[in-house]
Amino acid sequence: MAGPAFRAAAVRVRTPATSANLGPGFDALGLALGLYDDVVVRVADAGLHIDIAGEGAESVPRDENHLLVRSLRAAFDLLGGQPRGLELVCANRIPHGRGLGSSAAAICAGIVAARAVTIGGAERLGDEALLELATELEGHPDNVAACLYGGFTLSWMDGGVARAIRMTPADSIVPVVFVPARAVSTETARGLLPRTVPHVDAAANAGRAALLVEALTRRPELLLTATEDRLHQEYRAPAMPESVTLVNRLRADGVPAVISGAGPTVLALAESGAADKVARLAGEGWAANRLALDAGGASVLPLA
Repeated sequence: MAGPAFRAAAVRVRTPATSANLGPGFDALGLALGLYDDVVVRVADAGLHIDIAGEGAESVPRDENHLLVRSLRAAFDLLGGQPRGLELVCANRIPHGRGLGSSAAAICAGIVAARAVTIGGAERLGDEALLELATELEGHPDNVAACLYGGFTLSWMDGGVARAIRMTPADSIVPVVFVPARAVSTETARGLLPRTVPHVDAAANAGRAALLVEALTRRPELLLTATEDRLHQEYRAPAMPESVTLVNRLRADGVPAVISGAGPTVLALAESGAADKVARLAGEGWAANRLALDAGGASVLPLA
């Protein structure tokens, strides 16, 4: 394959926050949320320049170690070669280390931007290849599938290859996220999970995950039952006791609530008429945000 040619103009990519697991759908189900990071990428004559505003601006690296840069580089390799230089401007709104898919957003922004700035990039790197690359960089497909495709996604690995199905969530569902001030790393949260679980718990989760597909797409009245989990949330409680307590309190009040991804953010799937009331239930110590459901996933937008 001949080396790539690059567009002179910059490209702007927007990627949504995501919530994975959604209770019982561990490492399989994901939901795209209306909270976004924006990245502008321009091919330059030489060097690497990164400008960051918003979440993580004081802590993320501004060199080749930045996850966005590593994702760009990986995509450019598949597209046939690296540009001589890059200029990146990042407007970050997705909280880091809170279980809202900030790493998936960075990965997807990088690979989508690399494809967009490469002439003929869509022919060289199709949508299935994007999902495979994003999964390789992230380690699992649940967040990146929702980030790339939007909506409600079911993802799985088939012979080492990432696959995903996109579904449309019911219009009446309004996500409400409760974000704590303290972060919890995904590695810490995963480290608390046991190597085996009782068969009865696995069976219960399988049934609830199947029910959740119906509840999220057609019958939201089933969400409280469908979001029950026995595989991961209680095991992770030592790392995020306040979050698990809030989940249990919301559920006792009839609100379908779960740990978002690896936590510690709590996600409530409220009915449209009750979302504002639900957002007031957490109390002090939480940043409560009523969000939209994202339908489009990662997208290339006009610069203006």
